[in-house]
Amino acid sequence: MTFSLSQFRSRHPQLGTDVENLLAIVLGMAIYTVGFCVFILPHHIVIGGMAGFSTLVFYATSGHIPVAVAMYGTNILLLICGYKYLGRGFVLRTIFGATVLSLMIGSVEGYFTTHPPLVTDTTMSVIMGAMLIGLGIGVYYSHHGTAGGTDIVAAIMTTISDISVGRVMMIIDMSIVALSFFLPFDGDMEERVQLRTETIIYGWLAIFLYSYITDRFLNEGRQTVQFIILSDKWEVIADRITHETGRGVTTWDCEGFWTKTGRQLMLVWCREVDTHQMYKIVKEEDPNAYITNSFVRCVYGNGFDTLKLKKRKSATVNRK
Repeated sequence: MTFSLSQFRSRHPQLGTDVENLLAIVLGMAIYTVGFCVFILPHHIVIGGMAGFSTLVFYATSGHIPVAVAMYGTNILLLICGYKYLGRGFVLRTIFGATVLSLMIGSVEGYFTTHPPLVTDTTMSVIMGAMLIGLGIGVYYSHHGTAGGTDIVAAIMTTISDISVGRVMMIIDMSIVALSFFLPFDGDMEERVQLRTETIIYGWLAIFLYSYITDRFLNEGRQTVQFIILSDKWEVIADRITHETGRGVTTWDCEGFWTKTGRQLMLVWCREVDTHQMYKIVKEEDPNAYITNSFVRCVYGNGFDTLKLKKRKSATVNRK
């Protein structure tokens, strides 16, 4: 008796989704581990996030505290300190992610910190490492995973202030890299400045690259597209769009200025991944239809993004 994946999904949709998410999170963290341990760590480059902070601890203690141990211990400490600001789901997901990532890094970091770098050219190694880190973060973020670190600090800060998550994480990451200037160094101040400035620049370059790749990965296919369609077969087109793509269709009456003929105009919002299906439906039903396609910055509402507004602290005016 055979049992296909599609049958399993149909019988246990939520369980199937959860399993897929867990597998994707593990895969993303494996990619992150390769990028960090194989290409970044051997060159003594400090990057942002908890991996960067743990690298600082590793080199500051001359390797006595492994990166994985510092990473996991700090994550647990941050969770304990900020538990009241974080939801139970976030805490559980962070514990899972931090455990998996720490185990992965801990299992391979010893080899790559005691052997020559796989890629001897620092620039190429940092670029490759940052690309893999960005891809890994994008994979596990897109499946609701988190490895903690600066995510915890940013989550806490956003609950007690109006500072954006991106700004908090950027400040923390840049500061972690800058602190690598004070790591133990055999040489005078001039040599320290020369060497540390180079490694700091590499660290900031890595932050920029993996942040950019992560954003591109997460936003790929999530860009909202607006279609305006004019066709005499608007009813059948609207029906197919509704049932085949799951997107709503809004119609309104319009009139041609020259012909004075009343017609129906259709408005559809969808994700970029739906554009091919939209074009396919219109072409099959009415090859002569007028159709426009444009990107919109964002759409809030059912089926799209959730509108979140924070209350601004009202300025108080002291009157004498």
